[in-house]
Amino acid sequence: MSTWAILLAAGSGSRFGSRKQDIDLSGKPLWRWSYDALEASPVHGIVVVGEGIPDGVPGGERRQDSVAAGLSVVPTDAEIVLVHDAARPALSVDLVARVLERCEVGDVDGVVPVLPVTDTIKVIDEGIVVRTLDRDRLVTVQTPQAFRASTLRQCHEDVQQDVTDDASMLEMAGYRVAVVAGEPQNLKVTHRTDVVLAEEALR
Repeated sequence: MSTWAILLAAGSGSRFGSRKQDIDLSGKPLWRWSYDALEASPVHGIVVVGEGIPDGVPGGERRQDSVAAGLSVVPTDAEIVLVHDAARPALSVDLVARVLERCEVGDVDGVVPVLPVTDTIKVIDEGIVVRTLDRDRLVTVQTPQAFRASTLRQCHEDVQQDVTDDASMLEMAGYRVAVVAGEPQNLKVTHRTDVVLAEEALR
């Protein structure tokens, strides 16, 4: 199936303190690690969203605006679109393949990699615990996330609310999103202390 990837390398890095996509990470810019993994994976093309990056497409104000900017460049005949955050530089080719293989089965419109929650999660209201959630049914979500291209395009037209990932758009619109096992080393660089962890994961 025709598969394209959107690599998100936009954003000001407000929590990081600067543009993290450009920092040197074990000899390469942070964004380049994900690009190289995608290039070695079974995708037919890569659209990089981020200013100041070779052939990069300018991003938008919100994450979903940046994805939409990438979608505008993805060929219309693409059947599957993979979306990945460059802030997860330890992306493996195996994880890309696993996500795509599940999406290609055809019984769902999206696929996300997940990890089980190990901490106890409580809901609070004004500083008071309201209830404890069943962590056996909770997961943390990573990228890359794969989608049927037509469904993803439609959701970006229909869903205007702010979302933290594209899978949330599909959920709001009533589409089915499946999960596959994520990878612990596929961590997200959010704060400067995460750089050391990312370098360890890459090693």
